[in-house]
Amino acid sequence: MSIRIGDEAPNFTAQTTEGPIRFHEWIGGQWAILFSHPKDFTPVCTTELGYMAKLKPEFDKRGTKVIGLSIDPVDDHHKWAKDIEETQGTAVNYPMIGDADLAVAKLYDMIHSNASGGPRTAVDNATIRAVFIVGPDKKIKATFTYPMSAGRNFDEVLRLLDALQLNAKHTVATPVNWKPGDDVIIPTSVSDEDAKKKYPEGFKTLKPWLRTVAQPK
Repeated sequence: MSIRIGDEAPNFTAQTTEGPIRFHEWIGGQWAILFSHPKDFTPVCTTELGYMAKLKPEFDKRGTKVIGLSIDPVDDHHKWAKDIEETQGTAVNYPMIGDADLAVAKLYDMIHSNASGGPRTAVDNATIRAVFIVGPDKKIKATFTYPMSAGRNFDEVLRLLDALQLNAKHTVATPVNWKPGDDVIIPTSVSDEDAKKKYPEGFKTLKPWLRTVAQPK
């Protein structure tokens, strides 16, 4: 099944490095980042897991939980975590899902439906490099997939999360290359009359359908 923005994030039960979880219950009333890896002890993924551990305090500030997935057993994750800490300088500080039978990978359409567990090659694993941002309502807010050879930009995941949370709280949109503190866009669904009430300090009209305003506090 394809996973699209606006869909409910599929619920699942899984073993993790921090014990068993049921995904929706684990999220609770927070936001969540689920990001996946094709195999333990792989170089690109090692750098990603280490960097995500460094960023985790920033996600914590935003009320967002982080969880990783790799299609190897949890015991291997624990061994890999030691290498990650040694080479990246930061211990993994979030749970890692063991998905040796590919159940979660298939549930989230990260891999071909006919894929099987056991020994795998890079070609077999190629699609299991995905990121899902899930809202407190358990709906998918954003998703993207990377190839095997290109490391993901987790600073962008954090920036996107900031935009999504701002959009959800203030009903605004963010323009190209937006960063926290930049002006935002008033959606076309908001009339000029309502915009004047909402933003008494004023806003800029470039076109009737393109209005910008200072980022709400």
